[in-house]
Amino acid sequence: MASGRIAIIGAGPGGMAAALAAIRVGFDVTLYERAGEVKAAGNILNLWPPPQKVLKLIGVDTEDLGAPCQVFFRNARGKNRAVVNLPEAVVREYGGGFIGLLRWGLYQRMLAALPPGVLRLGHELRTIEDTGRTVRLGFADGTNAEADVVIGADGLRSMVRAQLWGDQPIRHQRLHLVGGYLFLDEAPDGIGVISHNRTTQVSYTPIRHEGKSGYEWWVLEACDPDAPPPADLIGFCRTRAAGFPARVQELIAATPPAHLQRWEIRDRPPLPQWSKGRVTLVGDAAHPTSPYAAYGAGMSIEDGYFLARELAAVEIADTAAVQGALQRYEDRRKPHTAQVTQGAYHTGRMFHHLPAPLRPIRDLVFDHTPFLQKMVGDDMPAHIVAQLAEIENAEPYVPAHRRKEDAA
Repeated sequence: MASGRIAIIGAGPGGMAAALAAIRVGFDVTLYERAGEVKAAGNILNLWPPPQKVLKLIGVDTEDLGAPCQVFFRNARGKNRAVVNLPEAVVREYGGGFIGLLRWGLYQRMLAALPPGVLRLGHELRTIEDTGRTVRLGFADGTNAEADVVIGADGLRSMVRAQLWGDQPIRHQRLHLVGGYLFLDEAPDGIGVISHNRTTQVSYTPIRHEGKSGYEWWVLEACDPDAPPPADLIGFCRTRAAGFPARVQELIAATPPAHLQRWEIRDRPPLPQWSKGRVTLVGDAAHPTSPYAAYGAGMSIEDGYFLARELAAVEIADTAAVQGALQRYEDRRKPHTAQVTQGAYHTGRMFHHLPAPLRPIRDLVFDHTPFLQKMVGDDMPAHIVAQLAEIENAEPYVPAHRRKEDAA
């Protein structure tokens, strides 16, 4: 017997995590994806320990999922500005903590964990009608469905978000990123480097994918969104990496063109309210995040876990109780997600949109004071540890129907 019916729109990491978490606490779940197949939106990815922990809790195989590394922030000449020092206990438990992988590797693991029949491909949502007791869905192919709760996990351009709160502008950060990856015969050295000169970030971390080791790298700088993209991505990146250490230049030069991808960085300001009635949002539908945080997919995964636990604690037929659960979920998540998304936005502006006369002063501060160490080297690990504790200390919810059975 299920606790109730949950429909999830969008089969990215947030949607799959919400589905897996809800299934584990007894819900009847259907995951709708508009495309005819599930595709990873991007090529390279990093995950912090909290989403790794959630993946384990919701039944995803995380063994050898990615390559662990310690992250250093450096200037273009290789001088250390900050090091992210996670506690030794976290490093031991998560094999190094911060991991690098390919997005498709994560998708494969999550898809493999989904029970048969949960995922419905080729279902493009067109209409949502919240009747108060249930939510009715209409799809482009003419089919309909009904659920007790609907979760919008449909990304930056979320149709569910637009249905709830209307169209809202996307924030163009006037930044773009070119990322690539390659596999090597030797094992990575366990070091990830985030490095900047006055205008550009050129960075790399180790990766693991399907038993193969290598590196991912990326070049990030300001751009004109109306200008055409670079015709020669490798040439563009090699030019930008000149003056950075030889290691990253070698990685860029050795990368197959098929392993490159470019995307413009966009997000939205924090949404003051995510839920309405029996409908809510997770992941980029609620809080799209710049890759400067290396936490967008990770926060999506965490969202699904906490949302399922809140819903499992209430009687799904009680509309007021469901609304209370959805509100508790977003109230719990908004401080964390707002801190990360806004921090990523302002970090991008600080490194790439500061007026030219101020850049030497910025770099002088970063090179000769502990400012960056405090901001990312110390504060980020503290934030990670707090998130791990919140996941660890969450009470083990028992679905409402099971509580009734136990009482009887």
